[in-house]
Amino acid sequence: MLNRRQFLQTATATATLAAQGFSSRAMAQQGLNMGAPAPFSFDDLKKQAESMARSAYAAPPSPSPEILYQIDYDAHGKIKFKTDLALWANGPSEFPVTFFHMGRFFQKPVRMHVVENGQAREIIYDTAYFDMPADSPARKLPDNTGFAGFRFQEARNGKLDWKKNDWVAFLGASYFRAIGELYQYGLSARGLAVDVAVHGRNEEFPDFTHVYFETPQAGSDTVTIYALLDGPSVAGAYKFVMKRAAAVIMDIDTALYLRKDVERLGLAPLTSMYWYSEKSKATAIDWRPEIHDSDGLALWTGTGERIWRPLNNPPRIITSAFGDENPRGFGLLQRDRNFDHYLDGVYYDRRPSLWIEPQGSWGKGSIQLVEIPTDDEIHDNIVAMWVPAEPARAGQALNLRYRMHWSAEEPYPTPLARVVATRFGNGGQAGTNRPKGVRKFMVEFIGAPLTKLPAGVIPKPVLSASRGEFTNILTEAVPNDVPGHWRTQFDLTVTGTEPVEMRCYLRNGDEVLSETWLYQYHPAF
Repeated sequence: MLNRRQFLQTATATATLAAQGFSSRAMAQQGLNMGAPAPFSFDDLKKQAESMARSAYAAPPSPSPEILYQIDYDAHGKIKFKTDLALWANGPSEFPVTFFHMGRFFQKPVRMHVVENGQAREIIYDTAYFDMPADSPARKLPDNTGFAGFRFQEARNGKLDWKKNDWVAFLGASYFRAIGELYQYGLSARGLAVDVAVHGRNEEFPDFTHVYFETPQAGSDTVTIYALLDGPSVAGAYKFVMKRAAAVIMDIDTALYLRKDVERLGLAPLTSMYWYSEKSKATAIDWRPEIHDSDGLALWTGTGERIWRPLNNPPRIITSAFGDENPRGFGLLQRDRNFDHYLDGVYYDRRPSLWIEPQGSWGKGSIQLVEIPTDDEIHDNIVAMWVPAEPARAGQALNLRYRMHWSAEEPYPTPLARVVATRFGNGGQAGTNRPKGVRKFMVEFIGAPLTKLPAGVIPKPVLSASRGEFTNILTEAVPNDVPGHWRTQFDLTVTGTEPVEMRCYLRNGDEVLSETWLYQYHPAF
């Protein structure tokens, strides 16, 4: 119960903040310490980023690094935010916000702010926000150390317990991720990719240093945040409008300002993990049949072509560029949804697909795919991103808008037959000596155009390769009584060790029946 002095102090503070544009809703965050209000707008955030880019980069200081280093993976996992103290635990937003603690692997503080009526107030860090063991090193941290990241919990009045379930998480550098309608996290996105896999350059990981939560109207099914990005070569301002529907939809508006030249500026970057799948698995490498968060890159080009490129775990770092102008979309997808193909309790079969839908004109550039060797599932070894054709130079300003679809399938599925499996093995004919240097490929398609073929009509595969020779080409219906399920097989004879780029699609006369299968084959691997 408040005594008279506390009551008068609270009443005075309430009147002052109300006069500055804060309603009682924003101040009713039980147990959260809030800083003084300051004017805020997205335009002001963009001006701040532009101003920062004109100055030398200064990394955010890591408070008490010797203490943070003691908060290793295990210690970090024992530090839990108290959900009763969540931002908007009692409204007005349907989606409360909880926060991640800093630790050995998250040593840069992210300053969190609440915005209402054009005024922003910082949420001041306090160890009292977290449940932690009595001997946790985190108890030694100074006041207002900062947070590592945040997550949006499920709806307060939804079908799931919001205190135990979340649907968006931002943690580490500019990384973030969301679940789809299958209620499972998987691949990640990030605000920006700087010089990924560029020879002679170290990759940069710019940080979201400040995050601003826009106070929504009661009952809204969307949330809006703003983020300030800062790194050695670039500063930027981001706006995220996120909707929790069957899938998670994010509309992203970004303004970037370059401090330095960047060799490979990756926009709308996606990051995933591909270890192995049904098409290629080293003998007895693991007991599970497949392990991957994504199994392919899907492209919808500016000219309308639909392309599927299965992912590789290559023998060395490989970057592939798919030139385009104003692409209609691209994404890293998990098409294989059969649990029996994974047999793992972490549910790889439920991992979301992530589709990028450009907004406005993106001009000329390329969708670039970086594949990095890995020998374990703990490493994200796949990056897909849009790289503008125009070189990224110091002093340049870029604006980009796009929509993200975190879903089970592509949001705009092709009417053509899709690739559903890629397999390969030794070439040649059964019962004969298998010739060296010959590989047999089997590509499976399924879709409506293949169900409509007249009886006796066999679709024709259209094949091409950057080098080598095709033989033993055969197309047939898969003998499983599934309508529209066909496969084409062929042998590739090739010498040397350099990768081979292959293309294949099905047609009947002049009618294209399937999307285009692209594959990069490594003969010596």
